[in-house]
Amino acid sequence: MLTVLSCIAVAHDLRYVALAALICVMGSVLSMRLFARVRRSEGSRRLLWLFLASLVAGSTIWTTHFSAMLGYIVPFERTFEPGLTFLSLVMVMASSAAGFFIAARTATSYLIEIGGLIFGLGIAAMHYTGMAAFQVPGVIEWNSGYIVASILLGGAFGALAMNRICRPVTRFCRYGAAVSMIFAIVSMHFTGMTAITITPGFVTDVPVQALPDGFMLAAVIGITLLILATVGSAYAIDVDSTNEASATLQRLALYDALTGLPNRAYAERQLSDMIAANTQTAARVAVLAIDLEQFRNINGAHGQDTGDAVLRLLGSRLREILQGDEFVARISGDEFIALKPNVFGRGEARRFAERLHLAIIGPHRVADSNITLGSGIGIALSPDNGIQPQVLFTRAELAAVQAKTFGSNQICRYSEGMDEDNRSRAVLSIDLRSAIAGDQLEIYYQPQNDTSTLEIVGFEALVRWNHPTLGTISPNVFIPLAERTGLILDIGDHVLRQACRDAASWPERYRVAVNVAPYQLTQADLPAKVAEVLAETGLDPARLEIELTESGLIEDQSRALATINGLKSLGVTVAMDDFGTGYSSLSLLQNFPFDKIKIDRSFIQSVVEKPQAAAIVRATLLIADSLNIPVLAEGVETQEQLNFLRSEGCPTVQGFLFGRPMPLASAQVLMLRDGLHLAALAEDRVEEKPNARAIGT
Repeated sequence: MLTVLSCIAVAHDLRYVALAALICVMGSVLSMRLFARVRRSEGSRRLLWLFLASLVAGSTIWTTHFSAMLGYIVPFERTFEPGLTFLSLVMVMASSAAGFFIAARTATSYLIEIGGLIFGLGIAAMHYTGMAAFQVPGVIEWNSGYIVASILLGGAFGALAMNRICRPVTRFCRYGAAVSMIFAIVSMHFTGMTAITITPGFVTDVPVQALPDGFMLAAVIGITLLILATVGSAYAIDVDSTNEASATLQRLALYDALTGLPNRAYAERQLSDMIAANTQTAARVAVLAIDLEQFRNINGAHGQDTGDAVLRLLGSRLREILQGDEFVARISGDEFIALKPNVFGRGEARRFAERLHLAIIGPHRVADSNITLGSGIGIALSPDNGIQPQVLFTRAELAAVQAKTFGSNQICRYSEGMDEDNRSRAVLSIDLRSAIAGDQLEIYYQPQNDTSTLEIVGFEALVRWNHPTLGTISPNVFIPLAERTGLILDIGDHVLRQACRDAASWPERYRVAVNVAPYQLTQADLPAKVAEVLAETGLDPARLEIELTESGLIEDQSRALATINGLKSLGVTVAMDDFGTGYSSLSLLQNFPFDKIKIDRSFIQSVVEKPQAAAIVRATLLIADSLNIPVLAEGVETQEQLNFLRSEGCPTVQGFLFGRPMPLASAQVLMLRDGLHLAALAEDRVEEKPNARAIGT
């Protein structure tokens, strides 16, 4: 070892050695990086990277050797035979390519180390071929021990270099591979140089070297640096492109492409980090599930592009209102998740929800439309309701579903039992699909009566579900399920068709009222469908009344107005249902040509006890009278309520006082009784007329 070190320090010009070391370090690092690219590539790309890796590795090894040889100190002239010198360069490039190719073909087998051995032995072959090109006026003697040692060192460090780059244990192994390649070059070269002894003599004449050492060194190192710079630039460009592609893929994997908000995967990761950060404090993490209400109506009414524009605007607004470390993500089409760490009071979570709700409502200006949104927001807290992101998401979503059952724009906290309720709803949703085809839906009819004469003027058609095992299921349970699953269209068509078919067989003095769900109202073909049903059943259009709720009107008023006008052109009556329960009922009266107003039962049931309710009903009747729109009061259950409505001039009523919703057969019996009663009254009037004339005479 000491002999080798003295060879470096004494037998070489250290300036040349330093330049050789610089090339060796730079080239080795780049060679191992390029070889890593060879392993990660396939097909023609692998061959291209293999060529570049072999070019850099070969030129690095050869230039290191040649620079050191130029710095080898001898007390006489020396030169290099061009053919062998060039051959040594070709040999090291070929052996590098062979070693890299073999090592890159496998992920685990010993071919990796075999390829490294070939790479290291190629260094030795290049060295001794280059030494054969070294011409001096004397005799070169070789020490076989040092020769063997140099070959073994080159092969061993070459195998180690491939082992470290192909079998990494830590991220630093790639630097270990470059260091091993440096040792393979340096140890092999200087051990091999220690093996020679030059004895001056007059053996042959040595040709005069054509170029000075300094010029040759500058040319060789310049060309090598140019190669390293060119290939290094290509490698850097590829790395940059790969990083950009990776960043793009990561963004696609973690962000929603439409709104730019994080997606569900990112939200789960963020929630995990928030929960982990909260383990040592008494703070909670609030998880809010936001479920937009009737968003598909916007797509149905305005088109997919408008719906996408609304979501983009909503995403921007939600980002703008976030404070501190709050977080919001879009997890599906019309569902969002919001997170808020460091929540110490439950009121904080609700205030966060209310702030989000204000941003959601809008209006959102898209093209020429102002679109308002509604939402149900569910809240789950960690660790109270769980510590796993998936569990918390599910429970917040269950609370959001529950919030929507309470009405529009509600906020609900998760509570025990919602999981079982959700499972029950899921089972019912499956059963509901078969209920439509399996004739399990039955139409019930509730009478509507004249306030003065108490005569029946019509019936409202109400759907009931006769479940084969659960019995009769309330519409309050299955209608929201139908709206969420889209089955409301099939149910609505069934109710309309059956109600018209039944009413066509009734006496002509009775009308039938059919409710139309908000989602049905968004369908452009609703008037055509009603016309088709009327033609099929033979029902007079004047005897059909279509009832619309406020929620179905405000989301797209221009589309709703066109639909109402289409219905009215058929001769069908259009009524506004549940009047007074929304926030824009008076505006709707101004904008839509309703034929009837139905006052919601919540006001009628309080008219006797609450002066405020009585005042609202009285004002509604006055407004309707001034607009020349008939009124029907729902939910009449007592004689006192009926007396109030009579005194205020309400023309028609509906409620339990006159009859609960009943099957068709019971409604037909009621109509028969009503017909007999009317016939009796007519006979009485006929008998009274002659008596009146007799008295007059």
